[in-house]
Amino acid sequence: MGETRILIVDDHPLFRAALKESIAGGIAKASIEQTGSLDAARAFLDADDNFDLVLLDLRMPGVQGLSGLIYLRAQYPNVPVVIVTAAEDHGLVQKALNLGASGFIPKTSGIDTIVEAVNTVLQGDVWAPEETAGQSPADKESDDIARRIATLTAQQIRVLMMLKEGLLNKQIAYELNVSEATIKAHVSAILQKLNVSSRTQAVIAAGRIDGIGSE
Repeated sequence: MGETRILIVDDHPLFRAALKESIAGGIAKASIEQTGSLDAARAFLDADDNFDLVLLDLRMPGVQGLSGLIYLRAQYPNVPVVIVTAAEDHGLVQKALNLGASGFIPKTSGIDTIVEAVNTVLQGDVWAPEETAGQSPADKESDDIARRIATLTAQQIRVLMMLKEGLLNKQIAYELNVSEATIKAHVSAILQKLNVSSRTQAVIAAGRIDGIGSE
C-alpha cells in the first residue's frame, strides 16, 4: 500500500502541528502537508490534487464558515474533505455533511478519536461524533439554500465569498485577474441560482449556512 497523502488547512500553527503529529502517530505511511489559508490550499491542490484527504478548519483568512467546504467540493470533487473545528453549533454537523463533507471532527476530540475518524474516512465511510447522531437537521430554508449554493461553479463560489467580504466588482475582478464584465456575469448567475434579486440578499442567503460560533 502506498503512502496516504493528507492536507491540513488551518490558520493556527500550533494546532496544525499537533494535528499532524497525532495523525502521523496513528496512520502508517502518512505524508502530511499543512497550510494556513484556503488560497494556499488551492495552490497545493491546483499543483497536485492527488490527496487522499483534506482536513479543513471553518474559520481562517479568506473564508468564514462552510463556503470553503463548498468551494473545495466544487473544485476538487474527488478529494474527500473533513471539517475539523472548534465550532459545534446545533445543526452545523448536518449542514456540513449535507454539503458534501466526509466527516466532522471537533477540535476537542482526543488523539484516538481523531485517528479513528481519519481512518474511517480513508476507508470510504463518513464519520461524525456519536453525540450528534440524534441532532436535529438544519432547518428546511437552510437546506434549500445549501442545495442552491451547491449548484454554483467553483469560480462563482469564490465570487460569492468575496461579495460576503464586501468587495466591489472591480476589486473582485482584480483579485481573480478577470474582467469586470466577467464578474458581473458571475454575480447575475449567482443571483439567479440562489433565487434572490440583489447582492445583499445573496450575502444574507450564504450567511444562513455559514453561521458558526466563535473559535
